[in-house]
Amino acid sequence: MKLLLISDKESPYLWDYYQPGRLDGFDLMISCGDLSASYLSFLVTMGKPPLLYVHGNHDSTYGQFPPEGCDCIEDQLVVVKGLRILGLGGSPLYSHGPYQYTEQQMTWRIRKLWFRLHRAGGVDIVVTHSPAKGYGDGKDYAHRGFSCFLPLLDRYKPRYFIHGHIHKDYDVNRPRIIQRGETTIINAYEKYVLDISV
Repeated sequence: MKLLLISDKESPYLWDYYQPGRLDGFDLMISCGDLSASYLSFLVTMGKPPLLYVHGNHDSTYGQFPPEGCDCIEDQLVVVKGLRILGLGGSPLYSHGPYQYTEQQMTWRIRKLWFRLHRAGGVDIVVTHSPAKGYGDGKDYAHRGFSCFLPLLDRYKPRYFIHGHIHKDYDVNRPRIIQRGETTIINAYEKYVLDISV
């Protein structure tokens, strides 16, 4: 199964200079937030695969103008072609804007999902906007990771934890992929192609 992961920056290759066929071969697209609704709607219109998304901290217009043809998976566990996918968007609280959460609020969001996760027998992919604490996060207050993501990874050992929020130009030496136990952590900044067995 071939996934297109996107976040934080509209890819010129997929938008400004798009050519027919560039989305061929993908089975699913996943947005980790902070992308314009028109960009997501464009991708799902030009490509055949469904597009799932969570909110980034700059997606305030989604409430009035959500991405058309796309599916929000905030606080949901969905199954796509056998893959169990969990969505937890938003960033740490830093300016009291929309889609910003305290550590306690994010912890509560996760706790409310325990039963669904247990009933599904776990999760294969966790999709977030912010990274987990200590795994690809930033040093400043707005870009720190959530500590509560770590017990989620320890308990359910998802194959992938996919996030955005951390732009590659913040630190060019920051790795895009980090391994934590059985979980591969991927920064989806701009675009990344993931091949996954089902």
